[in-house]
Amino acid sequence: MMLGFLLARAGVEILVLEKHADFLRDFRGDTIHPSTLELMYELGLLEEFLKRPHQELQELRGQVGNETLTLADFSHLPTHCKFIALMPQWDFLNFLVEQGRRYPAFHVEMQAEATDLLNENGRVVGVRVSTPQGQREVRANLVIGADGRHSVIRARAGLPSVNLGAPMDVLWMRISRRPSDGDQTFGHIDRGKILVLINREDYWQAAMVIPKGAADEVRQRGLPVFRGEIAALAPFLRDRVDELRDWKDISLLTVAVDRLTQWSRPGLLCIGDAAHAMSPIGGVGINLAIQDAVAAANILGPALLRGTPTADDLRAVQKRRTFPTRATQRLQLTIQNNVIRRVLGSTKPLTLPWFFKLLQRIPYLRRIPARLIGVGFRPEHIRRR
Repeated sequence: MMLGFLLARAGVEILVLEKHADFLRDFRGDTIHPSTLELMYELGLLEEFLKRPHQELQELRGQVGNETLTLADFSHLPTHCKFIALMPQWDFLNFLVEQGRRYPAFHVEMQAEATDLLNENGRVVGVRVSTPQGQREVRANLVIGADGRHSVIRARAGLPSVNLGAPMDVLWMRISRRPSDGDQTFGHIDRGKILVLINREDYWQAAMVIPKGAADEVRQRGLPVFRGEIAALAPFLRDRVDELRDWKDISLLTVAVDRLTQWSRPGLLCIGDAAHAMSPIGGVGINLAIQDAVAAANILGPALLRGTPTADDLRAVQKRRTFPTRATQRLQLTIQNNVIRRVLGSTKPLTLPWFFKLLQRIPYLRRIPARLIGVGFRPEHIRRR
């Protein structure tokens, strides 16, 4: 959606295909980081964007055993917004649609699912689309695969990928929130268990991290046991865990960390999770996808105004975004293997890793994780027009 908005703004005729009738999907990436908010500022949209309901997170905190610690301080970032905005992704997408419709070249079609690629003479020339009215073809100078980690476009293109692995999956749920709970987003870590609570004003968006492939085992132990594990990590929720009445109230996110070794074919480019599925660590996936979109618009906009981008144009997007993708995934894998795997496999009381201890002794160091999470390795910027 972001790429479509930016290209239409530059005068390129675009069509965004969305297979659902609306954007109301729970437990999607709802963290909008300072790097993305800076793009809103560069577009002149920040003030209007922040009128949408959201919460502002200026610090990241965690609890290891009975010890509370601050992990990141965003107040020193070199951005206009020194916080993470927590906003439902459907509000973000609806905002982009509203802004995009200011431009006559911007088109969105709902309930239109791209199911296959159209190929002619070794080149992708469009997609086959399924709609309530039936099947049809849409032809284009360029097809962008931005359909997530289970991308149909990526699969149909046969682009090679490398699986980097993940030791965990995540169970997502909602639990009501009270004013007395406090307003900070927290991570609770204890022997063998990790619970993340994200403040969504009137409810907590809760995530229980479990070992990879253990969802069936968790369900077999029973819902009362699961509720008890949540209450043990966050005792103030003890009188509310019964809100989880059925396993249908709990969604499974199968965590994958992978990336394409080749993002494009003639006439086709993949970006976002379709090009590189990210771990949920740091909540950076949506922001890397936005950065991909900005880089693609900057590089491909002029070529699309002339006609059809060349293979070199498409490879230039991958070249631009490979370093931040690899660096971010390397950092996530380090945390997965040295912290999360260790915690999930532990039955003994935990001790703070040395780096966490340094963050508490030297507050200045909290700027490092804030910079890595909030801005990233290579932030993109809007080209003026």
